[in-house]
Amino acid sequence: MITARPLVLVADDDEDIRELVSFRLSRSGYEVVTACDGEEALALAAKSPPDLAVIDVSMPGLSGLEVTRALRAAPATASTPILLLTARAQDADVEIGLAAGADDYVVKPFSPEDLAQRVASLLHIAFASSLAAPGLRAVALR
Repeated sequence: MITARPLVLVADDDEDIRELVSFRLSRSGYEVVTACDGEEALALAAKSPPDLAVIDVSMPGLSGLEVTRALRAAPATASTPILLLTARAQDADVEIGLAAGADDYVVKPFSPEDLAQRVASLLHIAFASSLAAPGLRAVALR
């Protein structure tokens, strides 16, 4: 369920990107928690399931694709919107990311404003879906 101040998990091993995304989303009114790798992202998500996750595809340890699959497999995060953030721009890369369970795919370099708009859109869709048919999205994603 989306709270008054949605919680966004940002996972990226590049500190500059992580700080940029966190800053922009915080300025847009979101509560942001950050992780520097996939393992930390999953631990944070297990502790406090986010309303949305922004995940870098290429991270040490667990990749963003592995994190996405793990979030989809966990009941508490199965319907969490996931936006993958990556330098991989080939059509095949996008298809792999979406097949892993991502809801959107943003290629680096990116516009922070565009990213914030995509986050807002995904949260709006998730909120509308939860009002229309609670649990339906989670079932559709499996």
